[in-house]
Amino acid sequence: MGVTKVLIVDDDVAIQKLLVKVMTCNNYQSVAVSSGEAALEILKNDVFHLILLDITMGGMDGFQVIQTIREQGSNIPIIVISGRTEDYDTLYGLDIGADDYITKPFNPVILGAKAKALIRRDNNAQVTSKAVIHCGPFNLDTTVLKFTKNDEEVVLSSKELLMMRLFLENPGRVFSKEILYDQIWGDAIVDENAVMVYINHLRAKIEDDPKKPQYIKTVWGLGYKFSLS
Repeated sequence: MGVTKVLIVDDDVAIQKLLVKVMTCNNYQSVAVSSGEAALEILKNDVFHLILLDITMGGMDGFQVIQTIREQGSNIPIIVISGRTEDYDTLYGLDIGADDYITKPFNPVILGAKAKALIRRDNNAQVTSKAVIHCGPFNLDTTVLKFTKNDEEVVLSSKELLMMRLFLENPGRVFSKEILYDQIWGDAIVDENAVMVYINHLRAKIEDDPKKPQYIKTVWGLGYKFSLS
């Protein structure tokens, strides 16, 4: 893949330096900026494989940065690193498209492991022997990571793409929360409600009526399955 580049977005210079050091120790090249606006500007002209993002900054906050990046159709993995420790902030960050949420102070070793896991899984999502997966009204072009319903593109985050691919390749199979967690996040340490958050997010994007899901169904006491019936 060549050089792996990480964009660090934090207005605390000391935290910037620490994050750069952690990424360097993991053989990643880093660029650090101090605002959400600067992050969006640099993303226009450069390619990164991971974003480490603070939430509370002057001007545009981290949540707005995540929303803007996802609205632009980018699936780049994002790890939030924030001093905000409320469960609401964690779940909201995941719901709008973050791939992980770490609270400050953080363990540099854990952060390095999470960064590696996300970058590896994002790379794996882009390498496939089957270019396009067809299932009912849905198509997933795995070469360009484009997902469509009835030939209209539906923008999904990297984790949503992984989960959707798993469903499309296994229609009718019941996946427990534990299996989904293992398949999507692997060794990464994520909030136990992450699976539910991503299921709800996918339903909001692909179902005609998310409150009465036709495709991603809950199998009570067991988990979830993808169905066309």
